[in-house]
Amino acid sequence: MIVKQRAYEAKEALLMPALYAAQREHGWMSPEAMKSVARALDLPPATVKGFATFYDMFRKKPVGKHVIQLCTNVTCILSGSEDLLSMLSDKFGIAPNETTTDGRFSLVAMECIGACGTAPAMIVNTDFYENLTKESIFSILENYK
Repeated sequence: MIVKQRAYEAKEALLMPALYAAQREHGWMSPEAMKSVARALDLPPATVKGFATFYDMFRKKPVGKHVIQLCTNVTCILSGSEDLLSMLSDKFGIAPNETTTDGRFSLVAMECIGACGTAPAMIVNTDFYENLTKESIFSILENYK
């Protein structure tokens, strides 16, 4: 049996990669970035906006040069991520979902990053870190200054 692929299926299959590319280029999913993706894929702007605003990995506002995403799901909390989040907030003088005044760091409390076996864990930009401790987290972040 031969099944023909409909044109909209191919365009929608490109939506997530296109959104990632736009975010990488613009730093966040600005209205202009979403319109650009919609034009490039010939999709309704509402479809693109729906995807971009639904998924947490797409930023809804400008972020710092380095985005620290600390997992705060149950396993990470039980392994100390709440203390780590508090320490990071104190160190940088920002709350979760804020950016330092110099634009260097944004702090994000993530629901889950899929590292339950090696909790607590974080992602900085695209770099993954696990088995975090109070000592190791600041040592890791020194590499991003």
